[in-house]
Amino acid sequence: MRLTENGAGDIAALPKAHLHLHFTGSMRHTTLLELAERDGIGLPHALVEEWPPQLVATDEKGWFRFQRLYDVARSVLRTEDDIRRLVREAAEDDVRDGSVWTEIQVDPSGYGARFGGISAFTDLVIDAVRDATAATGLGMGVVIAANRTRHPLDARTLARLAAQYAGRGVVGFGLSNDERRGTTADFGTAFTIADRAGLRLVPHAGELLGPTSVTHALDSLHAHRLGHGVRAVEDPRVLDRVAAAGVALEVCPTSNVSLGVYATLDEVPVRTLIDAGIDVALGADDPLLFGSRLAGQYAVLRAAQDLSDGELAELARMSLRASAAPEDLVTTSTRAVDAWLSATEEQTGQPGMMAP
Repeated sequence: MRLTENGAGDIAALPKAHLHLHFTGSMRHTTLLELAERDGIGLPHALVEEWPPQLVATDEKGWFRFQRLYDVARSVLRTEDDIRRLVREAAEDDVRDGSVWTEIQVDPSGYGARFGGISAFTDLVIDAVRDATAATGLGMGVVIAANRTRHPLDARTLARLAAQYAGRGVVGFGLSNDERRGTTADFGTAFTIADRAGLRLVPHAGELLGPTSVTHALDSLHAHRLGHGVRAVEDPRVLDRVAAAGVALEVCPTSNVSLGVYATLDEVPVRTLIDAGIDVALGADDPLLFGSRLAGQYAVLRAAQDLSDGELAELARMSLRASAAPEDLVTTSTRAVDAWLSATEEQTGQPGMMAP
């Protein structure tokens, strides 16, 4: 294994799982520009000259701007080939970043009107995932996510849809969008439907709202894993509860800072979460809007928090443990993580060396 110029292990060669990646948000910026030009779609400056956009979502106005940019980006996806291209390129990018398993999250209701309904669109996505896996070798699963800003009955419809595809490409059920909207308990029935189908329950919580949001996701949705969840650190009792329940957190450092959850990368509480006994899986969230992909999340924490190669390797192991990947893939990939770390230590002569 080659080392980087500063003598640390090559992050792109570190096997890992990517568990927090939104569908349209996974699009390459160059693809966005190309598809927009093809169909004469005008893009805002924030997605062209000012990319990646400056985003703060700590108030509703900021979140509205973020959501508007996401909706504009989604509007360029107009053909089946566009969907297949997006999935294939997302897989290629994740393989380049060392991912061996990626779970891509999508709300079919946001695309169904253009692609023949939510079932037809889900069929298309699953087929695209199958083709991308064959082309790249990347293991992939689909997480169907409901939208907090829509009626809970819509979530039940999506949960039933997800249940129909359990074991056929869909591995989880989530709840996304602005967590300040809606009442978490109202989505409980949808998560019960998904749970009965054997799906991973992976709602967003503890990002824009504090630890109470995490508690609600545990009480009402019985989450197996949480999207973000970082603000659990603000209440030691909630932190202990997350650890005791074995709930992993999908932490997205670049996203957290870009949206104003934390002012700097130094503040993203990765070590605090790990020290509490919680598995952390780093994710890129929406690379299209935040300008950084999977390997970038490991790289920025190495730089900002002086994470050692040993700590980065443990983050990779945690991501694999928290995933819905097949057991044999988790086992072989965990061994590959160990081999990556051993090769790094052998070449540097330092166990789990700290990045300078």
